[in-house]
Amino acid sequence: MATTDITTSGASLRRKERGSLPKFPLAIRAACLSLVILLLLVGVWQLATTPAASTATSVDPEYAALVSGAAAEGQKTGFPTPADFASTLWGQIKNPFYVHGPNDQGIGIQLGYSLGRVLLGYFLAAIVAIPLGFVIGMSPLIHRALDPFIQILKPISPLAWMPLALYTIKDSSISAIFVIFICALWPMLLNTSFGVASVRKEWLNVAATLEVSPLRKAFQVILPAAAPTIMTGMRISIGIAWLVIIAAEMLVGGTGIGYFVWNEWNNLSISNILTAILLIGLTGMALDVILARAARLVAYRE
Repeated sequence: MATTDITTSGASLRRKERGSLPKFPLAIRAACLSLVILLLLVGVWQLATTPAASTATSVDPEYAALVSGAAAEGQKTGFPTPADFASTLWGQIKNPFYVHGPNDQGIGIQLGYSLGRVLLGYFLAAIVAIPLGFVIGMSPLIHRALDPFIQILKPISPLAWMPLALYTIKDSSISAIFVIFICALWPMLLNTSFGVASVRKEWLNVAATLEVSPLRKAFQVILPAAAPTIMTGMRISIGIAWLVIIAAEMLVGGTGIGYFVWNEWNNLSISNILTAILLIGLTGMALDVILARAARLVAYRE
């Protein structure tokens, strides 16, 4: 009996000792793991672009001329080292709004052009998609009538509309906004109609029993119930819109972060291209975070 008590006490003591060990929150552990992965990626990048790692490899003279003097110094490519990229990134961040002519403007100005086009096309799509989605979701007849058109138009790549937009609108900037409108329309429209059609019948029956007017029912019953699904569609749309604007600006040129990337490729400035790619990713993440938080504000728990 005493032996059993001692064993139990020892096991209890060991559990207490294990429980007393500090346990970091999940967010801190995830951040540390992300930092480790980032350091590993930077290390691989540094090894891949170190001249000593590739001196034994012969470089084609024409390719060396294409990628500037980096290949002549022993590198396989003109890809910048992490230090070169950091220097270029700091230079762009330090002075993001310079203007040295129509084809040489700071990356902050180019991001501003792209964001302006995306937000304008996105809000125009919301103005059309959300009310129309309500009508489609509330009326089975209209849903069946419009569904064939939606299913035909939805799979078309937004960039396929660009030549037609340029031909009819005759303005590259407005054409890019039109393409954003098209690509942002479908996720919001479909999610809105699905959310409205999925509202619980019990809630609609209660509204009918109380003889609630159709307008009041739409705003006080259907909209709060469908809001999480609508916000999901808006979140998907902003991601697609930000993806499409880069390709659209590469096609039409002039201004915008997509044009900046293409222009820097023509200048063979890989560091500036990487800088733009990083800022494109950070901007897209910021837009997604904003809409994700907005979605949490309208979410509800039963």
